[in-house]
Amino acid sequence: MKFLRSRLLAAPHGFTTRAGGVSTGPYAALNLSTATGDDPAAVAENRRRVVAAFGGAPLARLSQVHGTAVHLARKAGVLEGDGLASAEPGLVLAVSVADCYPLLLEDPEAGAVAALHAGWRGVLGNILAVGVERLAGLGAEPARLRLAVGPGIAGTSYQVSAELAERFAKAGYEDAVLPDPEPGRARLDLPTALRRQARALGIGLERIEFSGRDTYRDPELFSYRRDGAGSGRMWGLIQVPRRPG
Repeated sequence: MKFLRSRLLAAPHGFTTRAGGVSTGPYAALNLSTATGDDPAAVAENRRRVVAAFGGAPLARLSQVHGTAVHLARKAGVLEGDGLASAEPGLVLAVSVADCYPLLLEDPEAGAVAALHAGWRGVLGNILAVGVERLAGLGAEPARLRLAVGPGIAGTSYQVSAELAERFAKAGYEDAVLPDPEPGRARLDLPTALRRQARALGIGLERIEFSGRDTYRDPELFSYRRDGAGSGRMWGLIQVPRRPG
């Protein structure tokens, strides 16, 4: 199994890739979603392997709706929304992606972490700010937060309508809109908008890390835009650190 990791985060964490699972065909190999048509037994085994890499710890995950709801997670289970925050020692938080961006946040001093799912709706709605607010309720401070952004579709690969691009421009993210040779289309660079949002929240650039991996062009990663509805899904995971003793 191959996890991508950030040099910034001290908490156990990882972004899964396609490697290390038992799924076959278009889902090969570490597909973590049962909603794509894959064999449920294969998905269950893939999930078991991922959780085992975190010592079999309890897992909190989401039924995602492409919104900005971020829940406080106190135990294992499934919540509807697009983000989780927690300070429960040992609890693992997971978000599912296949072009959208997984955001992992940590305040090492507060012992609080968050996992957020950010597609264009989440970015436009500033789910990052909601996540930071939830973490503040757990004693975290923006000046201590570290943000790791996992793989997602790069701006050069992400063609969108001119109307959607205009919505981002009107929201103040003009620098996230890139030209496209096709009339009525544009390219949208979500990392640029995320970087601007993080800085506005008080997260300095030295505490932000982007993986730089483009899901659309990287065969080691799943991509909904590239492979269609049958694409597998990856997880971004972070575990609340266990207290000493």
